[in-house]
Order: sequence, then structure tokens, then C-alpha cells
Amino acid sequence: MSKLQKIVLFGMMGAIAILVYLEANQPKPLNWYPSYHQQDKIPLGSKVAFKLMKNKLGDRLRVMERPPYEVLTQDSVFGTYFFLNDYILFDEAELNLLLDWTAKGNTVFMATTSYSEGMLDTLQLKLNSAVLVDRMDTQPLLNLVHPKLTNPTPYHLDQDRAIRYFESIDTLSQTVLGLVDVYNDTLQITNDYINFLKIPIEKGVLYLHNQPEVFSNYFMVQGNNHEYTEKVLAYLPSEKPIYWDAYYKSGKRIQLSPLYLLLDNRNLKWAYYTVLIGLLLFVLFEGKRKQRSIPIQPKLTNKTYEYTRTIAGMYLDKKEYRAVVDKQIALFYEYIRIHLRVPTEHKNSRFVEAVAARSNNTVEDTNTLLEHLSRLQQKPDIVKEDVMTLHQHITEFKSKIDGTS
Repeated sequence: MSKLQKIVLFGMMGAIAILVYLEANQPKPLNWYPSYHQQDKIPLGSKVAFKLMKNKLGDRLRVMERPPYEVLTQDSVFGTYFFLNDYILFDEAELNLLLDWTAKGNTVFMATTSYSEGMLDTLQLKLNSAVLVDRMDTQPLLNLVHPKLTNPTPYHLDQDRAIRYFESIDTLSQTVLGLVDVYNDTLQITNDYINFLKIPIEKGVLYLHNQPEVFSNYFMVQGNNHEYTEKVLAYLPSEKPIYWDAYYKSGKRIQLSPLYLLLDNRNLKWAYYTVLIGLLLFVLFEGKRKQRSIPIQPKLTNKTYEYTRTIAGMYLDKKEYRAVVDKQIALFYEYIRIHLRVPTEHKNSRFVEAVAARSNNTVEDTNTLLEHLSRLQQKPDIVKEDVMTLHQHITEFKSKIDGTS
């Protein structure tokens, strides 16, 4: 090896070492996963809120890791059931049991952005999302309506979070407790979007709050935001037990290891360790004498593309063009909801402007595409050319979002 080759080799090794060092010493990025677990210290954990309630309530705050259906079947359970998560979806049986339990004089508090359809129908509620056409992010502004609890300046969550509000409520029986709006460079609520609601159910009360982030670690350590959380919790009766739900949690601890059942039992654990020690001794003494060749296993191939082609071919072979068009349209609207974060309940002029602004398309092009989708949905007979044309239009529309056009 020549001198120049040695210099180049050591230079490359030094550069790699420097890159590895820099990569290893980079600060760890924040984990914004919506955990809401009472022991998580991440921004969207709820350790601060749980500690605040624990200091005030003491033994009256009890953590429930079992499903609410199992908890509420016990006659000795009374007080307040506290639910906190980014989504809480009760099935019909569990919802009916929870409402019956509330009607007996108990309290239920739910802080979430998504409820089950059965619950919304039962309570005669309708949800919607607040967005700004001229902004890519939605930062919540929050306040309470009670004169003794409202703050002159709304509380600001300076993170891009989904803002859900009650578009329709039963004004005869339900009471508005809090409002929310989208931050638009001014700390002032101009749109009275309802996000905190009190619903009486016979002898009990149900509280619904659509911004679970107000109980997160990040919100509570920002400025005086903890005052808002304390004011919301002030509605809960503190003289009775409060049951903190740890079952409906996105960040709940789950034992994924199959060894959990073995290691949790003392006798099985030592039997497992004995087997491991025996295997180790067998390898040490027998492995030197007998060694089998390791066969080469072929690499696993990805069959996703072939599977997709097969399913698509089945539709085309059967000439079910209507089914293909309906699926393409449904997937396109789902793309708008998830990636552009634009609700698709109302397809009006405001919806067209929001989609156009967030997709780098013109209002005219967006309106033309949506009208084309509507015509296809109403067209009685779909032919193969309609499928190809629809695919081409959607692809061209998405290419401007990705910046490939």
C-alpha cells in the first residue's frame, strides 16, 4: 500500500469516527407521542397533572388499570371516573353501563378528542374541527366561561394540535363551561367554539373536554397554564374517590414478552433459569465435539406489490369499475383528512379553499377535481376509461403536494 493510499484510508477512517462521534452526541429529540400515562415524563404524558391531583386527594385518587366495564360492575364503586386520552371509544355495553352508573349520582369526566359514534348519538352531540385556511398549524386558545374562572387573557398551547369542538349541543339541558379558538397571532378568542361541556344525567353529571393536552406535562409547565388545568379540575367533587382510568391509554404499559408469565411465578422462574444453565453447560461441553453446518436461508421477498396487483386485477377482470372508482374516491378523501388535516364533512367553498391552500393547487384546479369526483359518484355506468382518467387526475393533484410536478 502506497503512502497516498494510507493517507486516504486513515483520512476516511478519521472522518467516519468524527461522524459517529457527532451522531452519538446529538441531543435526543423530544418524544411527542400522546401517551397521557400518569408516569410518563414526555411532553404529552400526564405525570405533572397526576402528581397535582395526588397531592390534593391523597388516597382518594385511585388508579384503575382494568376495563371500566369490570370496575363499574362492583357495587362498592362510587365517586368520579376520570378518563384522559387522545381517543376513547366505548362499545355499546360499556357505554350503557357507564351512563347508568352516572345516573345513580356519580360523576364522569372525559378529556379526549375522539368519542364513539354511539356516545355522540346518545348525548345528541356533533363534533367538528377548527382550522385556519391561511395557516398550516392549529394552536389552541382556551378559556372558561364562568365569571370567577375566566381569565382576561386566554391560555395558549403553542403546539400544532387538533382542535375539536361541539358544533351542535342540547342547549336545554347541557351547560357550556369552556371555549376554544385557533391562535391567529393574537391572544383573543373571536370564535366561541365549545370544547368543555357539562351534561346532567339524572342524579349524576358527565363532563366532556375536547382538549386532553391541557392535562399534559408540556401544557402545565408553560407559563400560568397550570391555572387553567386547576380550574377545570375544580368542577370535580373532591370529597369522593376519583378513579383515574389507566386502561384507555395510548401509552399504557403492556407486557409484550412471552416470558412474563414464567418470570412472574417464583417456581417457574427458577425452573426456567435451571433449563438455561443446563443448555449453557451442554453447549460448552458438547459444542466442541459436534458442530453442524448452518444452512443458508433464502431472503424473504416482499410480496406486497404482487398482492396489490392481484387484487386490482380481480376487480378489473370482473369489470367492477364502479367499486374501483368508489375506493379511489374514498381513499382520496381520507388522504385529505389525514395529510392535509381538512375535515370533509362539509364540501363547500371554504372546504375547497382549505384543500387548495394546503395542497399547493389552485382553487380552480381543486374545484375541477372535486366536481369530477362528484360526477363520477352520480354517473350510472362507469367504464374503464373513467378509472384511468380518475387515477391520472388524483396523481397530478397529489404531485403538487409532494412537490414533484
